Amino acid sequence: MQTLSVLQHYDMSSAGDWPYWLFFLLSVALICYFFFRREQRIKLATTKEINRQQSMVNLELHAFQAQMDPHFIFNSLNAIHHYILTTSTDMASLYLTRFSKLMRLMIANFNKEWISLEDDLEALELYIQLEQLRFEPQFAYRLHLSPDVIQQSTLVPPLIIQPYVQQAIWHRILQRPQKTGGQLEIFIGRDQDGLYIQVTDNGTRNELPPTSYTAAQLSRNVAIAAERLHIMSEKYHMQASIAEQDLFDETARANGNRVTIKMRHITSRQLLAG
Repeated sequence: MQTLSVLQHYDMSSAGDWPYWLFFLLSVALICYFFFRREQRIKLATTKEINRQQSMVNLELHAFQAQMDPHFIFNSLNAIHHYILTTSTDMASLYLTRFSKLMRLMIANFNKEWISLEDDLEALELYIQLEQLRFEPQFAYRLHLSPDVIQQSTLVPPLIIQPYVQQAIWHRILQRPQKTGGQLEIFIGRDQDGLYIQVTDNGTRNELPPTSYTAAQLSRNVAIAAERLHIMSEKYHMQASIAEQDLFDETARANGNRVTIKMRHITSRQLLAG
């Protein structure tokens, strides 16, 4: 009887301890699971960030290569050489200075995530002026900045606006049947917390042959700019977008094209604070 009593006591003690061990094992399993999932999330986030940075570096390099287009460099130098031989050495010196300054700005800015709007517009105007050197009778341009946009403190990703200006010049304005009267307008303004950039032209929709170098290069440059803006928008929550629309005159005839780039207005102070 005594032996039976001891066995009964042992069985009851074991039965009472079983839920405790079950709870302990489940707790350990859950902790291991949570740590495993946490490590997976960290590894996935790290891989995603590395891939994003690699994509950004590749896109920056491609954007730089697009701006350092050998055709543009050759044609600009050829036009400057023409000035030297036929007209004015003063004009040749002026455009050579602009060309060298543009090259310096491109090299200095291509691997930066942000530059001031002032620096970006300086490079943009130098580019347009060099294109005008070759096609001055065909188009004029106007750059207008809203008074509420402080270009010295407003930040933008470099190499974003220029491909759309290049597309407007080559893809539309220079395709006009008339070889004069082309108009290019760049307007930059504010909309509450947003910044918007409009590139407007009065060119035609006569498409370049899709196999031509110029058409392929323009499409590539615009695609690179759009992808870079998308990556920057995801990283800095810029809510960036690019919209293109056809313009019409009062008789409903096609009268040009407008590209609007929108993004959150970011200043140097905000970026430092973030």
